[in-house]
Amino acid sequence: MKLLLDNNIEDLKQICAELGEKQYRAKQLFKWISQGANYGAMSDIPKSFQNKLANEYFDSALKIVRTLTSKDGTQKFLYEFKDGQTVEGVLMKQSYGNTLCVSTQVGCAMKCVFCASGYHGLVRNLTAGEIYGQVIVANSIAKISNIVLMGSGEPLDNYDNTLKAISLMTDENGLNLSKRSISLSTCGLPEKIKQLADDEAGVVLSISLHATTDETRQELMPIAKKHTLKELIDATKYYFEKSGRRVVFEYLLIKDVNTNHFDIQRIQKISKQVMCHFNLIMLNSTSTSLLKSLNTREAERFLEKLKPLGVSATIRKSAGSDIEGACGQLRTKFAGRKTNKN
Repeated sequence: MKLLLDNNIEDLKQICAELGEKQYRAKQLFKWISQGANYGAMSDIPKSFQNKLANEYFDSALKIVRTLTSKDGTQKFLYEFKDGQTVEGVLMKQSYGNTLCVSTQVGCAMKCVFCASGYHGLVRNLTAGEIYGQVIVANSIAKISNIVLMGSGEPLDNYDNTLKAISLMTDENGLNLSKRSISLSTCGLPEKIKQLADDEAGVVLSISLHATTDETRQELMPIAKKHTLKELIDATKYYFEKSGRRVVFEYLLIKDVNTNHFDIQRIQKISKQVMCHFNLIMLNSTSTSLLKSLNTREAERFLEKLKPLGVSATIRKSAGSDIEGACGQLRTKFAGRKTNKN
């Protein structure tokens, strides 16, 4: 059985033709599946066609099997896919709209030392429909206005499925989200970043920088052993030049690692090379890392030293840390394993 959600309208037209149905049914189908409807609820789809589809395609990609709610109102979902694999997602309710943190892989191959998502390694890629399905299910709980592709997995390591999922999210016949409301976070794959620019993805590009030297970055992020900071900065320049979109550099504030005077000077240098904003992040504790964060006052002092240098920067507000739903904490105790249905 395949997922109906893996298909865009052009794909659905082909499916309609193969099953002897008129192609205009494709838009009807896409509208229904984007609302999370099962076959029985598709009132303008003939029952005979529904039965044909049900023989070959699942009408949903996943279900929520567990929900945790933070004291700040943030909700963390445990999603289960048709094969029993699971990932987590986070819904953050804010005054300007609801933001959903979406996963693109089960596990992650990058193994960044500060992030729990790669603890079990990469299990498998998610399909476009499995990525889109997370948004559909959450949208039935609260209207989603912003997407951050910052859950488990490296989006650019699952490039084709991630890009197709973005096109599904932004299709005017479905949820019709704006590309400008979608942020994609990557640990830094220069060639894929350039490809993203060439493919006119149009999303906000967030780079997990977290260090100002190759040596320190290699200690934190194994991918840095393959790609230098220069290669990464050059790729971000290319993305800005092609898209016109300012790049966001995510920067964890790690005590005694990346927050000294020389780091501040190098951040200023980077900010002069490319149109960017530094998103300073308080390191959230995980069971897989011994790294320590700056405290709130230390973080504020770090920001105060950057501002006179002309660096655009803010401290990211943390949400959901008490339910392990904050930045770097998503892993799921079920990662890499199927849930027990007994």
